[in-house]
Amino acid sequence: MTARIQVLQGDITQLDVDVIVNAANPSLMGGGGVDGAIHRAAGPALEEACAVVRQQQGTCPPGHAVITHAGNLKAKAVIHTVGPVWKGGDAHEASLLEQAYRNSLQLALDNGYQSVAFPAISTGVYGYPKPAAAEIAFHTVERFLTFHRTPEKVWFVCYDEENARLYKRLLSQQGDDVDA
Repeated sequence: MTARIQVLQGDITQLDVDVIVNAANPSLMGGGGVDGAIHRAAGPALEEACAVVRQQQGTCPPGHAVITHAGNLKAKAVIHTVGPVWKGGDAHEASLLEQAYRNSLQLALDNGYQSVAFPAISTGVYGYPKPAAAEIAFHTVERFLTFHRTPEKVWFVCYDEENARLYKRLLSQQGDDVDA
């Protein structure tokens, strides 16, 4: 089953997958880190799509996810999910991070997408400790894939070497080969 999970260190905006998941902020307006990189690469059409979502439903709370087209990206769609800001671990951060991954996967499934690329949600300016976030991400995806045939492939795309090592270690503990 974990053969459906791959780890890659690189730029998520360059992947040719069905869906790229954006570690968004609640306003969906683009920001720093991976959010800003995805918005810049996708072009103004992504901001326009996010504006429509804001008009229809307001902000996107932590743990939730919404889907838009992908603008200029190779992907067919972008799933915007908001992870929790780390507040020390006693503010339901683990549950909210798990929900962000699970709700993103559910949107991909509901829309028939076969391949999904995730960044390391909440580990940048939101300050979630990288080892704990990687554990939650990996095990949430693994559980979801146990019960669903799609998506067929999930990529953890790590911008930095530290996150890539964490995800590769988790994958190797499952006994599968790791694509580098």
